Order: sequence, then structure tokens, then C-alpha cells
Amino acid sequence: MKRKLFCNQNQKGLMDVAVGIQTADLIVSNCRIFNVYTGEIIDDHSIYIKDKWIACISPDDNKRTGTTSQIIDAKGMTVIPGLIDGHTHLANYFNAKEFLTYAIAGGTTCLVTETLEAYFVGGLNGVIDFIESYQDQPVKIFNTAPVMISPSKKTNGIPEDELEKLLQRDDVLGMGEVYWQAIFQEPENILPLMNQALFAGKTVEGHSAGASKGKLAAYVGSGVSSCHEPITMDQALERLRMGLCVMAREGGVRKDLEAISKIKDQGVDLRRMVLVTDSVSPEFLIKKGTLEYVVQKAINLGFNPVDAIRMVTLNVAEHFGIDHMVGGIAPGRFADMCIIPDIQKIQPAWVISNGNVIARNGKCIISPRNHEYSKKSLNSINLKKIFGKDDFKISAPLGTKKIDVRVIEKISMLVTKEKVISMEVVDGQIMGDVEKDIIKIAAVDRVNESNKCFTGLVSGVGMKQGAIATSTSWDTGDITVMGVMETDMAVAVNRIKDIKGGVVVCAEGRVIAELPMPILGIMSDLSMEEIARKTEEVNQAANGLGIIFSDPILSLATMTSAAIPFLKMCEEGLFNLKDGKTLGLFIT
Repeated sequence: MKRKLFCNQNQKGLMDVAVGIQTADLIVSNCRIFNVYTGEIIDDHSIYIKDKWIACISPDDNKRTGTTSQIIDAKGMTVIPGLIDGHTHLANYFNAKEFLTYAIAGGTTCLVTETLEAYFVGGLNGVIDFIESYQDQPVKIFNTAPVMISPSKKTNGIPEDELEKLLQRDDVLGMGEVYWQAIFQEPENILPLMNQALFAGKTVEGHSAGASKGKLAAYVGSGVSSCHEPITMDQALERLRMGLCVMAREGGVRKDLEAISKIKDQGVDLRRMVLVTDSVSPEFLIKKGTLEYVVQKAINLGFNPVDAIRMVTLNVAEHFGIDHMVGGIAPGRFADMCIIPDIQKIQPAWVISNGNVIARNGKCIISPRNHEYSKKSLNSINLKKIFGKDDFKISAPLGTKKIDVRVIEKISMLVTKEKVISMEVVDGQIMGDVEKDIIKIAAVDRVNESNKCFTGLVSGVGMKQGAIATSTSWDTGDITVMGVMETDMAVAVNRIKDIKGGVVVCAEGRVIAELPMPILGIMSDLSMEEIARKTEEVNQAANGLGIIFSDPILSLATMTSAAIPFLKMCEEGLFNLKDGKTLGLFIT
């Protein structure tokens, strides 16, 4: 991306407007302005905009007003900077056009998204395809380069030359979240990649769930500058004291803001605190919105509105080194702002981005660009055979009648642990046991055209019949499928191939619910309303099969994640996050 897209290209024009030689293109008049730099609310001022940028802020002055000047009378209202989401995952469920329609309506004018999901399944070209889907949009989208930490050796790591190509882009602000365990387990692989980012003047984003004291200090000392994983006030405070930018999550996956909000009563400086979504689901977007909801919740929890708004504007911009462009209302910055009833109420009556009005009264009034993905990105399910029930057999060592087996035990929707169970061998096979809540789970490589498949066992799911499969597996390029009957597991995997990716629920040999996601096998090309409806149908169908978790899709997709403890899996086998080792199914 050319740097000029993010720099002031009309310095002389801004100067001329500021001194009254030229007239402004857009004027927000008679308003209160929240100055994030000083914490002041400045009454009865106007904002003068030329092209995409702010020229000056001053009391009304007719010499800057021309016959072609568009004027927004914001009397009685407050203007704040456009909202910035500093950590999210946009390669998730929806396409750019659908997501931005909702984000814009709520006042988000800038986002920083991870790109790792696209790399696992599409490589460098997939990442670039995804990044380009968010280019030339009404708002600014920045990215972090994927560090690629995975249970699968096939998808673990990114070549230095490919990382360099991404770091050279002006729309890539840093390296994406680095799992702290990986730095300790593979320093020879991870640290050189981190140094690439640091030497390029970019940030290294963190993921320190479970780290504390000396291990946390070592992690911070490696060069990481942020963490979005604190789930308590004490964890947030410990990270602030070590100089990290602490990101409090409130979104579709994690909701940590209320627990962390106690930090407001500790008398500490909050300039290194940031509010983020980490990702939002289609249902979340439709019912709650996105970042505007998070800010409002922070205010409702007792945060001073000055602090809360800074946490989604200036604080974010300063962390990523883009505060010369966004994050505040000041001369030379992009004209990105929200006009709200007052500083306590984050309900934009007007949203302005790049000097253009893009939303009114909670409705997006422009059309985000629809991106045409490459043929490769639209054909990412590389299965070279039709799967049958025999592909999910678990063969025991020859001659055994009973054997100890490692089982993935679900102790929550996301967290797992290892459980060792002595299983009977029937006709040389290990079978699931519904009565004991033990069913089969498998990971199928859908990227490398190998059709490699590992089948294990999982407990604590509650499933009584059928199967569910998804191609949206976290941190791998696998299709993950679990079920009671091997025939249903095969039907689900084959249907994933037919619809080019997504989520499928089967029972008694037939598909009962599905959500097609043909973009890299992780994003849908449907409308947001259709995605939300089909997501609900899939989850309800899965719950109808006995799955006890409120979000069966998420619960299944995270079974391959290298970020959430403790025992996970991929097409190569079981994976212990405590030591980073691949484990066998049997204990002999």
C-alpha cells in the first residue's frame, strides 16, 4: 500500500483554510468538542474540514464558510473522534461489505484486524486477498501480520520472506498476537520473527493468558507491547505496571470488561488501557452493534467518559504509532468523528470519515465496496476423496483387549484438559460411549491436499446423536468434526466440501442445518441477517443433538487452537499446550 493513502496530501489547502484564505468543504458548527489531548470539553466551537482532513477548530468564522461549504449544525451535541477498534478478527463469519455496514453505523472509523485465519488456509496470497477486501473502503482498516503458531507442523510458522512482504506494507502496523507459551517453547523460531517486526518499527501484539510474575516479565522483555487476555482487574494491573498496553475485551467470544472495570477505582493512569471487541458475531452486530456498545458499557460500569472515549481513540492510536493521523480532533488529522447527544451517550447522530458523512442516526448511508475474491480463495477445501465411516475408525494396537486412551475433556465451552480412560477394544477398534459421554472427534487436513486425518475422543460435550463439522478451525487448516456415528461424521465432512466451507450439522445420515462459508472456508458471502439466521439454526440443531454449550460452533472451532488450554488436536494428533508436544492417542 502506498504511504500517500494515509498521509495529508493537501497541506497547503489546510493551511489556507486555517488562516481564512480558502473556505472549508465541511463545517461542523456550534458544537461541543471533546479534546482527547487535554481532557477538555470545548463549547461553542466549529470544526473546519478540507478534503479528508481537519484544517482547524475555532469559534464560528464566516470567512472560512463559502457557498459550497456543507454545514452540519451540531448545536447542543458533542463531537468525539471516530472510534478505533485496536484488536479484532475480521476473517470471521462475514465479508467486508456486510461487516462495515454495521460498524460504520455505530461510529467505528478505524480498525486493526488480525490476519492469521486467512494465512492458515490461503497462505500469503490468501492474506493479501483478505487485506485487499478492506482496502478502498469508507473507513480505515489496518492489519497485523500473522506469526502463525499452530499445533500442526504443516501450518506452524511463517517464512521470513513472506513476513517481510507484509511488514513492508503501510497498512500492516505490526505482528499479530504471539502466544506466550510459544516464545518459551520455540524461542529459536519465534524471536527472529518478532525481531523482524521490531526492526521494521512495528509493534508485536501479545497473548499472555495464564502468564504472571517472572514468566510475564520475561514475555514482556521479549518485545511484546500489548495484551488483550486479562480477565480480572489484578491481571490488567500487573500488565499495566510492566508497561504493556492492556486491551479489555467485550465482544462475541470474550466478555471481560465488567471484571476488569474495577481498575477504575485503583487511582491508576488509564492512558495505556484500550477497549476492544476481539471479534464480534453476526448476532452481536445485529443486536448490540460493535465498538459503540463496548464504550457505552464502560461508561455504564462507571468509567469516566473521558477515559472511556480515550480508550477507543487516542490510546489506541498512540499504541500503534498512528496518532498523527487518527485518534483525535486536531489540525492535520483525518476528519474522522462522531457527533453524539452528549459525552455520556455513545449513539452517533452523524458519523464522518475522511471528511464525508457516512452514517446518520444509526444507519449507514453509503455502500461499502464489495470485494471479488480470487478463485483460489473461493475454492479452499482441497479434499481429494469422498470420506466414509471407515476414515474415522480408531484401530487399537494388535492383540489388545483393553487400553488406556487420552481423551480431550471439555471443562468449559473453550477450555479442555487431558483425561485418561481405560477403553474396551471391540473387533480391534476403539468406539465411543454415549452413555459415558465419550464421542469421536477428528481433524482433517483440507489445505495440503493430503486428506490426512486424525481421530480421537472427546468427553464433556453431551452429544447423543449425529455429527457437527466446521472448516473454521482455529490455528490450523483443518476441518474439525465430532459425532456419535461415523457415518454422520463422513456426511458432514463431505458436505463441507460440497458447500466450499462452513459449518454442517447431520443426523441419521442427512444434513439438518448448515452455514455455507465459501470465502477461504471461513467467511460467508451471505447478508448479515442470513448469516445470523443460519448460525442460530446450526447452533440450535447442534443443541438438539445434545451438545450442552451455548455456542457449539465456537466450541468445536477452538478444539484446534494453540491459544486456549490445555489438550488440543490437529490432523497430526493430540497436542499438549503445556509443553508444546504432540501426543499419541494411546498410553502403552
